[in-house]
Amino acid sequence: MKIRITTLAVLTSGLLLCGASGQALEKAPVLSLDVAQKAAAACRGLAVQKNWRMAIAIADAGANTVLFERMDRSFLGSSDIAVRKAKTSANFPFPTSTAAELSHGKDGRPGVVPGFAWTPGVVTYGGGLPIMAGGTHIGGIGASGGSPEEDEQCAKAGLDAIKDLLK
Repeated sequence: MKIRITTLAVLTSGLLLCGASGQALEKAPVLSLDVAQKAAAACRGLAVQKNWRMAIAIADAGANTVLFERMDRSFLGSSDIAVRKAKTSANFPFPTSTAAELSHGKDGRPGVVPGFAWTPGVVTYGGGLPIMAGGTHIGGIGASGGSPEEDEQCAKAGLDAIKDLLK
């Protein structure tokens, strides 16, 4: 009888713990396709307004591509670059322009992590931004087709369009 009660107590405790874990996972913010589409539309809108031809990519927290689009007449090579920018900012919670500073330096000073530029798949120039929901890093957005500054402006337009959805 004592063994059955102990077993029942252990099973009940385990179920309660598993249930609590499941609830915590359900509440973790996730980057949805709908939110990604809104970000891409805003990025594309700015690009059209400025007459830029962009490739736009959005990746989730696992650096999996959620959305990709290439505007008419954008450079073919920009497609891969946009995806890599999104994935870089999905893997690291900082802009790809920060990755550039870490690897290449800034204002005549050398980079503190020069080998970062040689990491496969990592982009070390502007145009990729992390997507944050509150304090949680949930993905990255990348734009390519203009200068690094233009690409970053485009990605920022995407983030600005979804900021109220990420709270």
